[in-house]
Amino acid sequence: MKSTVESLSPTKVKLIVEVPFEELKPSLDAAYQSIASQIQVPGFRKGKIPPQVIDQRVGRGPVLEEAINDALPKLYSQAVQDNQVKAIGRPEVDVTEFNDKESLQFSAEVEVRPEITLPDLEGLEAEVEDIAIADSEVEEQIEALRQRFGSLNPVERAVADKDYITIDLSASKDGEKVEEAQATGLSYQVGSGQLLDGLDEAVTGLSAGESKTFVTQLVGGSLKGDDVDVEVTVTAVKEQELPAFDDEFAQTASEFDTADELKADVQARLERGKRLEQAGEARDAVLEKILTLVDVPVPEGLLTDELAARKENLEQQLGYSGMSFEQFLEGEEQTQDEFDEDLKKRSEDAIKAQFVLDLVAEQQELSVNDQELTEHIVRHAQRSGVSPDQFAQHAVENNLVPSLVSEVVRGKALAHLVEHAKVKDASGNVVELKTLQPDGTYADPEAAEAPVEEPAQA
Repeated sequence: MKSTVESLSPTKVKLIVEVPFEELKPSLDAAYQSIASQIQVPGFRKGKIPPQVIDQRVGRGPVLEEAINDALPKLYSQAVQDNQVKAIGRPEVDVTEFNDKESLQFSAEVEVRPEITLPDLEGLEAEVEDIAIADSEVEEQIEALRQRFGSLNPVERAVADKDYITIDLSASKDGEKVEEAQATGLSYQVGSGQLLDGLDEAVTGLSAGESKTFVTQLVGGSLKGDDVDVEVTVTAVKEQELPAFDDEFAQTASEFDTADELKADVQARLERGKRLEQAGEARDAVLEKILTLVDVPVPEGLLTDELAARKENLEQQLGYSGMSFEQFLEGEEQTQDEFDEDLKKRSEDAIKAQFVLDLVAEQQELSVNDQELTEHIVRHAQRSGVSPDQFAQHAVENNLVPSLVSEVVRGKALAHLVEHAKVKDASGNVVELKTLQPDGTYADPEAAEAPVEEPAQA
């Protein structure tokens, strides 16, 4: 078999393949065997019909067609391998010439990974925002802790904001009760906005035993999105009494002896969280900076697939949340054209980033061990709300393991780039990322640089 490669664009090539007829013999024999098992000819057992009889009864053409269809994928794969073509996506194959008992010629156009030249990325500079913790953030955390230890006390007054109330709800449409939208004894905090639009306004000012009807839209069921009349009845009103933030509270709610120590710990936890956020910003900033320095052509077919996948994912998320696409655009303050343009830009950047990180991983000879893949699967499973075993089985059944391995390798490639970059905050301070731990603390630099002993070989 002979094959040559013609470059059509930076992201597409054309393979031209010439195959001597004798190399089609295994596929031709298989085609005869397949057809022999499907037809019946008097005087011959099924599956034992000679090729010349099949040619007489069925014709040579169908046999050759089946043989070529069987051989093309293998021949294409061999041509890709022989020419070291970094193919992506599905090829467009065209049989350009076929002479029975002589030769087969076909062409295959396929998108390829573009050739990328990386500049010297050692010491690449990037900037992130300063870590800043507002007093209000600390107070918010302390308030949440006080609420956990607060008590609910019944009150003989009208409902006010932040009250905890018990309510009954009854929805109706055109005077007919909606059976799936009836509820009694629901607990609800006024102002949380977690049930129905208009509920907070309806209950405010009501006392226990009083009712009010308001118009809203259901968020689920057969009448999802329809206007319905909802009667809400308040059956109990309670207000939350919060403990004072003092030394006694600190000893009750934590391992600290004083309120000042507890507050300092809250501050420290917030700072650790901000460090992790800053590390995420650093990864984004470094990758964004690299993409401005490297010319990365984007294959059209790959971009089309990426756009389709992102749109499908968005549609699923909107479906789960009960939000229409028009409401989504309104919330994002975007027009349809602006959304499409933004989605295309983010899709292009994602593809470019994959190509760059794959090249870095190749140059650094990065790989993935079983433990790293397992940890990645566990994280995916947690986000999906399933067990790691279930997710792993799904990944194997749907051939997702190679893509999971690629995700881990690209993550390691990006970590390598970030560790060797010079990242500073807006104030000019160097951001320490190499020793940053998953909990937001810093590892001992000496321990981090100590060589890891290889396990003894059995």
